[in-house]
Order: sequence, then C-alpha cells, then structure tokens
Amino acid sequence: MESKFYEDAIDYWAQVPATLEGVLGGFEFISDDDVKGSSSFLEELFCCKNSSPPERNIALDCGAGIGRVTKFLLTKYFDKVDLVEQNQQFLEKAHHFIDNPDKIGTMYASGLQNFKPDKKYDVIWNQWVLGHLKDADLIEYFITCGNSLNPNGLIIVKENVTSSNKLEKDEVDSSVTRPMKHLLRIFKKAKLKIVKELKQEDFPKGIYPVHMFALRPNI
Repeated sequence: MESKFYEDAIDYWAQVPATLEGVLGGFEFISDDDVKGSSSFLEELFCCKNSSPPERNIALDCGAGIGRVTKFLLTKYFDKVDLVEQNQQFLEKAHHFIDNPDKIGTMYASGLQNFKPDKKYDVIWNQWVLGHLKDADLIEYFITCGNSLNPNGLIIVKENVTSSNKLEKDEVDSSVTRPMKHLLRIFKKAKLKIVKELKQEDFPKGIYPVHMFALRPNI
C-alpha cells in the first residue's frame, strides 16, 4: 500500500490540467529556455570529445507528464522514446501532444517508486520528478536505472536545488527539494558517478536554481 506521501502526490496531480501550463506549475514560459539548456547538455555528452558517448537508439522519459521533454527534446536525438508516468490522464494527452508518433515506444503507467524497466536504455531522463520520491526509494530507483542502461548509457537528472542548503518540503504537491550536498550523497549511496554537471542558464530570478547531471554506475 502506498504511503500518504505518495498518495497525496497522486491526488495533487489528478487535479492538474493536462496542459503545458499545468505540468509546469504555471511556468510554461520557461519551456523554450529549458529545452535549449537540455539540448546543449546532450550535445556536449554526444560530442566526439567525450570518450564514451551514449548511443542514440532508445531513451526513457521518467515522470513524463504529457510528453513535453519527449516531444521537444528526446525525439530530436533518439530513434525511440519510452515514457513512464503515473497519471493516466497525462499519458492519454501525450498520445495527441507528441507529433512524432513513429518515435514513441512503450508508455508505462507507473510511479517511479514502483517502476522496474524491462529494457536497456541509452539515456534515462529524469526531470522535475525526483522530489516526489523518498530518499530510500530514490536510491533504489537509481540502482534500478543503472542496471537498465546499455553500454555507455547515462542517467540524466535535471532538478531544482535549494539555495538554502536545506531540504525544503512542499506540502501542497507532496514533494521535496533537495540541496546539492543531499543530492550528491544520494548519488554516492546509489553508486553513481557524475560524468558531467551543468547549471541551467536563462531562468528567471526568484525560482530554484536548476542543475543537470549526467550519471553512470561507478563500476
């Protein structure tokens, strides 16, 4: 049985419209800059200067919402993209929102705390969703993702990071925002190493700093 922390998040997102404005919490206007920053990050990871770039066959979009990241980013780089999202309404909207259906693979209706991929991926993309996982579940999730990577595959994390150096809770949507040291500790416990880290630029003042991490199992 799901804990209240997860049940409250399900209830919150069930009331959110299946629109860009809804899934971005009223910040639809940052979407273009967000995608631009993510694209630059991916380009650097694919660059010939990278000694072990991932392949571009298949990616997984985790906490995919209505498919914003898939539509505007991942389908530009990968032959196929799978999506995992616990809100069935969002997944149904994604079918219509993503205008390149030939590139869409499997859509999984699942919370990440329960998700067990049965494929191998070149990139597993996690953005603005990991705050909905408890620390212990996040560590286990990362371990699972690490075992679901193709050779040279990467786990991408793009998340808000607190500037207060403290963990901050949001009782409204049942999530947490972690400080940098907290995230780094979780990566270490999940036996992940940072291949690349970059701060998102061109976001408005007054919102959380956003950082991107490319991670690999530390074998």
